Amino acid sequence: MATSIEIMNPRIEVLETAVTSVFQPGKLAVEVIAVDHDTNPTPPIPILIASPKDAGTYPVAMLLHGFCLQNHFYEEVLKHIASFGFIMVARQYHISILAKGDTEDIAAAAKVTDWLTKGLPSVLPKGVEPNLSKLALAGHSRGGHTAFALALGHAETALKFSALIGIDPVAGTGRSSQLPPAILTFKPSSLDVAMPVMVVGTGLGGGGANVLFPPCAPGEVSHAEFYRECRPPCYHLVARDYGHLDMLDDDAPKLVTGLCKQGSSDKDVMRRTVAGIMVAFLRSALGEEDSEDLKAILGDPGLAPTTLDPVEYRLA
Repeated sequence: MATSIEIMNPRIEVLETAVTSVFQPGKLAVEVIAVDHDTNPTPPIPILIASPKDAGTYPVAMLLHGFCLQNHFYEEVLKHIASFGFIMVARQYHISILAKGDTEDIAAAAKVTDWLTKGLPSVLPKGVEPNLSKLALAGHSRGGHTAFALALGHAETALKFSALIGIDPVAGTGRSSQLPPAILTFKPSSLDVAMPVMVVGTGLGGGGANVLFPPCAPGEVSHAEFYRECRPPCYHLVARDYGHLDMLDDDAPKLVTGLCKQGSSDKDVMRRTVAGIMVAFLRSALGEEDSEDLKAILGDPGLAPTTLDPVEYRLA
């Protein structure tokens, strides 16, 4: 029988059996599937899927990549999460340099969401079925802004989301220069998102590669403000010693990753931290059986592979 331990500040009871495997890859074998115009039904834009190979029915999470990035830069994070029994869907959107805001990307994300109903089952491994009643939405960097905007109803979708994750989200270059549509109000608990929200931040994301580069995640419009404006239940965990792009795969071009301030050279630690937090949150928010990991991490942030500071949450 599992025993319990008591952790102070905050005072949370944590099951020892839950402490905590989410920061290492899960037990399920994973298949990565590229979906493009050759697929019927054809997705509105190319998609990369990481799915468990074992037959079963699994929740689905859609990841929106950051500005000028590629979905395959996130492959290690996608595979890690999928190995715990989630079907990960990452669309590839090419942002036009003429675009004045995020409206086209929001619309594209909505179209991919609607494609999931008929399209996703047709491309998954044999015996694998998506549970689209448990659908989560996540976004990194500018993709975080897109995810929040979609969750706030700036585009209509037939499917409904049950959980929202912002990974170092960015809403523009400053308080007076938000990316359209401007979603931040700079008022506490003002974002009307009717679902649990996890905001993962980076301690070094507010800096550029050096003094000549602008901040990759300006402080006024990044993770701290997104969390401040969320309504409960919401969570905010910050990887103190890592930067804005440090969760990308090692083969992401240095020309891209070098634009932002970087933390430790061991990026695998950051990838496992981000993926583990996402697994713990998704298990909790989507009502999965193994949902004690988030409680464990909140009670003892030292369980993570790197320092999480701050760790904060509002449940009511």
